[in-house]
Amino acid sequence: MSHIATNKLQLRTLVRLTCGNTASRIYLGLVAAVAVLVAVDTLFVSHDDASFAGVWLFFLAAPTVFVFLIGGSSFGSDTGGPAWFLHLALVVSVLAQACALGWFSRLVRGPRRSRSAHLRGA
Repeated sequence: MSHIATNKLQLRTLVRLTCGNTASRIYLGLVAAVAVLVAVDTLFVSHDDASFAGVWLFFLAAPTVFVFLIGGSSFGSDTGGPAWFLHLALVVSVLAQACALGWFSRLVRGPRRSRSAHLRGA
């Protein structure tokens, strides 16, 4: 198998683990719904004080987001770094956790038999 074909296979496997199973899809859907609520709260609702709606995104991205924030602060950034770093840390940690959920659900389910092998044996 060529190097490019191997990379495509690895990328396809990673994408399937990240968003190709029910557990990961539910998690990503929940994160998307909370992100929409946070965006609506931030853009369209006026508050006398700061809103804590964004905290829910950090709760959903915990614990990996805190690893990124600690890593960013250890490289000299103050309180987590600039806004782009916080957004990137949230996205990467949510994707990493969705991939971990996919891997765990595959581990729990066990090896799958292919559909063609099942049909041939019938």
